[in-house]
Amino acid sequence: MIGHRMPESLDLIGSIEPKLQQVFMTNNRVLISASSGTGFMEGAIRNCVGKKVLNCVNGAFSDRWRQVTEANGKANEVLEVEWGQPILPDMVVERLASGEFDAVCLTQNETSTGVLTPIKEIATAVRALPGGNEIMILVDAVSGLAGARLEFDAWDLDVVLTSSQKAFALPAGLAFAAVSDRAMEKAKNVPNRGYYFDFLTLDKSLQKNQTPATPAISLLYALDQQLTDMMDEGMDNRYARHLAMRDRTIAWAKERGFEIFATPGYESPTVTCVNNNLNIDIPALNQHLRSYGMIISNGYGAKLKNKTFRIAHMGDLQMDDMEELFAAIDEFLA
Repeated sequence: MIGHRMPESLDLIGSIEPKLQQVFMTNNRVLISASSGTGFMEGAIRNCVGKKVLNCVNGAFSDRWRQVTEANGKANEVLEVEWGQPILPDMVVERLASGEFDAVCLTQNETSTGVLTPIKEIATAVRALPGGNEIMILVDAVSGLAGARLEFDAWDLDVVLTSSQKAFALPAGLAFAAVSDRAMEKAKNVPNRGYYFDFLTLDKSLQKNQTPATPAISLLYALDQQLTDMMDEGMDNRYARHLAMRDRTIAWAKERGFEIFATPGYESPTVTCVNNNLNIDIPALNQHLRSYGMIISNGYGAKLKNKTFRIAHMGDLQMDDMEELFAAIDEFLA
C-alpha cells in the first residue's frame, strides 16, 4: 500500500487514465471512483439534470435510473417496454420531441434480460432532434463496457459509466465514468451536485492524476495490470471473443431445446438470458455446478426467478471455459 498523495500514486493513475480512455474510445476524461457503478449513476443525475429526465426501462437494472432520479428529487418520465424487448430510437425521439427533457438515461446492456440497447442509433436520433445537442445522453454500461463495443466520442455521448466487476474482470469496488465537455459545462450550472460524485471536483483532481478522496489503491494496481492485458489482447479481438462466446452459448441453449429471452438481433455479447421452458430445477443445477467450482445466475427478481437463467460470457472467460460449463450442465440435464 502507498499513500494516495505520494508520487507513486500519481504515477499509477497516470498509467491508468490513457488506457481507460482507449477502452471507452474517448479523448475525454474518465473519472475514477471507489464505489459501485451505481455511484456514478447518482453522479450523472446530480450533475447533468436540470429539468427532466426520460428514463428508458426494459429490465430490472435500467429501472435503477428511475429509482436514482426519484431519490434525488429530479423530475422524470419513464419509457418502458416489455422485458426482453429493446428500447428503439423512434420510441426515444417520440418522447423527447416535446422539448421538456434535458437528459435521457439508457442502459447499454440490460443484465436481467440479456438485451443489448442500440446506443449508437439512439444517440444519432437524439442529436438530430431540434435542440438535441443540448440533451444529456447518460449511459449505464456496467455489464457491457469492455465486452460490448461502445464508442464514447464517435457516438457523441455525455456520460458512460461502468464498474470493475463485470467485463473488466476485476474485483468489485471501482467505478469509471467517461464525461464529455458538454456534460462538464452543464454541471457548472446545476446546483446541489453533491460532494462525493461532483464531476467538477473529480475532474479537477484527475487533472493532477489524483482523486479528491482516498481511492482503493490495491484495486488500482489490479486495474493497471488488467488494462495492460486488455491492450495486449486488442479491444477489437476482445469484442470478437465476446461475440463468439455469445453465439456459442445461444447455439448450445437452442440445441438443448431452450429458448432465448432476448429479442432476436438484440442479444447481449456479455450475458445470455435463457428461458426455462424445459422447467429444470435451477437451484439444483447450481448445486451440481458448485461441485465443479462453477455457478450461473437464476432469473433476476420475482418476475424472472426460476423462469429464466443467465449465463455470463464476459471478462477473461475463454471458449474453453464455456465448453467446460456446458459439459457440466449437460451432465445435470442427462
